Amino acid sequence: MRAATLAALVALLPLAAQAQSRSQSRAAADLVYLRDIEPGIRQDMRYAGPDNFTGHPLPGYRTAECLLRRPVALALKRVQADLARDDLSLKVYDCYRPERAVRAMAAWSQDGHDGAPTRRFFPHVDKRNLFALGYIARYSRHSSGTAVDLTLIEKGAPPAPPFDPAARYGPCDGPVAARAPDNSLDMGTGYDCLDPKGHTAASGLTLEQHQRRMMLVTAMRKRGFSNYRLEWWHFTFDGTAGARHFDVPIGPIAR
Repeated sequence: MRAATLAALVALLPLAAQAQSRSQSRAAADLVYLRDIEPGIRQDMRYAGPDNFTGHPLPGYRTAECLLRRPVALALKRVQADLARDDLSLKVYDCYRPERAVRAMAAWSQDGHDGAPTRRFFPHVDKRNLFALGYIARYSRHSSGTAVDLTLIEKGAPPAPPFDPAARYGPCDGPVAARAPDNSLDMGTGYDCLDPKGHTAASGLTLEQHQRRMMLVTAMRKRGFSNYRLEWWHFTFDGTAGARHFDVPIGPIAR
């Protein structure tokens, strides 16, 4: 019986390889590198490194590149052109997210550890409640290449100082100077601040911080994006619900 079972499994291996190959081909056909569409948009791909709420690079991020579906990338190109009139630019933090990374986020949120090393991302929320509160999900539009996390920076802004994994940075809702380094405009919190202050319409913001959030929401809405109310940085492209999700890793641009 064991031999027969083993033989059946071996027979299925070529079929599994073919299915994976077809999935990779579909992803290659549907997803494009944002850098090829609009190289002027800055990229700071947080899940490809340790500067994120898990403290580690996430599975599937083999390189720090933004991939999106072509219509989404082209819409961002139009947003970028609109913002250039005000000497502003977009900066993306996350784009296409392999499904394996989504699963890793969900598993991290329920692993039983208190998350102390990265508590700066959720200073006032219990880690085990992040899933129930809607900050982490088992299903993400990022995996279809139709969602993007981003912010505003001044056009021509110098690169941010390098992230130091050994440093003790302040909470994401604290003063800019105490947070992890970033060269973006101050939106009232850092990226991925899993906290009520990270909600788009949060109270306790300065007038300037509120106006910047509204500027981002308005610029994105004009070109077909909707904001997620719990995260001022998260937008999905309208009319793409039900788009195929992928689990292929993010690799470097082949030239």
